Amino acid sequence: MKPAKIYRPTKNAMQSGQASSKKWVLEYSTVANRSIDDLMGWTSSDSTLGQIKLYFNTLEEAKGYAKRMGLDFLVNNPKEKTFKTKSYADNFNKKPVIK
Repeated sequence: MKPAKIYRPTKNAMQSGQASSKKWVLEYSTVANRSIDDLMGWTSSDSTLGQIKLYFNTLEEAKGYAKRMGLDFLVNNPKEKTFKTKSYADNFNKKPVIK
């Protein structure tokens, strides 16, 4: 079995806040045999573990769960964003360039 993946999801383009990106996700990686149904043409799998996502408040909780269950895991640490606080007045503080 491939190792489980622990990561913090990024926000999608429709979100302006960071609400859903605070939790950590443990996602199983499976190498299941896939087959195509003869009648409908749907793809089916032998395992349903690829559909499971577990959410945790902290990275330590996610790691602890993976260790208790005997899972190998990889942690993808997100890049932390740095925000530069600006005010509207900062747009006008720049000295004009005179040619």
